[in-house]
Amino acid sequence: MSSENTAVYLIDQYHSLGGRKMQILTAFKKIEIVKIVLAGILIGILCVGFAYAQEKGTASEANALLSRAAAYYKANGKNKAFAQFNNTKGRFVHSDLYIYVIDLNGDVLSHGADAKLIGAHLIDLPDATGKTFIKAIIDDAKVKKKGVMDYKWTNPQTKKIEQKSTFYEKVGNVIIICGYYK
Repeated sequence: MSSENTAVYLIDQYHSLGGRKMQILTAFKKIEIVKIVLAGILIGILCVGFAYAQEKGTASEANALLSRAAAYYKANGKNKAFAQFNNTKGRFVHSDLYIYVIDLNGDVLSHGADAKLIGAHLIDLPDATGKTFIKAIIDDAKVKKKGVMDYKWTNPQTKKIEQKSTFYEKVGNVIIICGYYK
């Protein structure tokens, strides 16, 4: 049977069943549409989850970004470095990682995620458990020059309090910092 004859045969069969066939076809089409919509929703959820996973920096990435920032600061000086660190779309921002710089009094000198924080005095800023982590970073940096500080902070992406680790390096009289959520 040719495809033309097959099409005519199917149309004849369709007409011979009348309205019942139409109801069955309509129900079948609705089921297919629901399947397509659900598949689309599932793909969307997976893509968002994958995108979030891609946007979350790792410990090694944070440490590498800090090392690059400290080297840039040493090679180019405060003004050039701060201009680069403050650029939210620049080379010192990667996924959810960014550089910020404080002085030994706890004043923010540079901030790669929120320029409004520049000039803020944060030495007594507590984390979610009351730990004054900026003061702890300053105290440790005076002795060790480099280190890691753990604290609990609200993740701006998830809006939940999460464990955060921050790498820091004292360069001269400033402390360059990069943290990541665990």
